[in-house]
Amino acid sequence: MSVCATKDDFALAAELVRDAGALALRMRVQGLTATAKTTVSDVVTGADHAAEKLVVDRLRALRPEDGIIGEEGASVTGTSGRSWVIDPVDGTYNFFSGSTYWCSAIALKADGPHDSAGDPEVLLGAIYQPQEDRLWVGGEGHPATLNGAEIPPLQDAPLERLSAGTYLHPTWLRRPDVAGPWTAAASRTATIRMLGSGSCDLGSVASGRLGAWFQHSCPEWDWLPGKAIIRAAGGSTDVAVVNGFRWHIAGGAAAVREIHKALTSA
Repeated sequence: MSVCATKDDFALAAELVRDAGALALRMRVQGLTATAKTTVSDVVTGADHAAEKLVVDRLRALRPEDGIIGEEGASVTGTSGRSWVIDPVDGTYNFFSGSTYWCSAIALKADGPHDSAGDPEVLLGAIYQPQEDRLWVGGEGHPATLNGAEIPPLQDAPLERLSAGTYLHPTWLRRPDVAGPWTAAASRTATIRMLGSGSCDLGSVASGRLGAWFQHSCPEWDWLPGKAIIRAAGGSTDVAVVNGFRWHIAGGAAAVREIHKALTSA
């Protein structure tokens, strides 16, 4: 069954991330506590759950046949062949710490077979950074936009001339099977930026504030929204499997090839 995203889906996605981000920000101003999930830097707040519930409730009402997958546990099986993937607050450690570098993100994907890299077909992505008022939208049949203005196509450039967004939790530095490939790729860039929100990073790559991006073991909600937008902006994405870990890569075609080669040659 062939599925697609409609013009109304793109408008809905933009509305959902705006509303989820605004709710989370209001709750932060009112005061929040955080609970660690896996590590002291992997936290969840009441705003994460409330923002996810807002999105889920809206989707259940407006897209009742679609599936839903949320970072904070939402799981709805649909019948349409499509599923929404929700990250209500991406960069929760930043969010809770008072940084502006966090966002709400959503993707719409096709259910069913994955591609050769093991990814599902992603139909659209939307990312909203509330405190910076930056809204990225893009996907199949929709150009990548930032606050409604079309983003110029990504410029191709060698990795040595580019900044790269990335993330590696400090505990992985003790694992040569992960730290080795990461260092091999990072050392080939002009500079690296480790800012703490994968979707903000991917939006920044799409609009040229970062040159490329790579990270291992990304769940769908950290990868698919930005992947859709970068591809809509004329960029390239890839997945490299190294030592059993999936490394997600995005940027211009040349940079993505170089990062893939560095990761797999380490």
